[in-house]
Amino acid sequence: MVEFNVLEHELVPSHELLTPKEAEAMLKRYGITKDQLPKIRVNDPCIAALIDAGKDIKEGQIVKITRASEVAGVSVAYRLVVTA
Repeated sequence: MVEFNVLEHELVPSHELLTPKEAEAMLKRYGITKDQLPKIRVNDPCIAALIDAGKDIKEGQIVKITRASEVAGVSVAYRLVVTA
């Protein structure tokens, strides 16, 4: 069986777990609550790959997704980790 880390694929954007302090600062900067963020399931392949890499990811944490963009240069999005 060949193991494949989806995060190493060139088309998959960078996924980074925010610390509680970083998450609080981001929510304050944008004037939003966690519930207003788009969701990402804990069983998403990218989240599963982060867990396999040793990250302790739980429901309610925030993941920062950084994509290369032809128009903006870099595009940053945030997702709230959910179980269902």
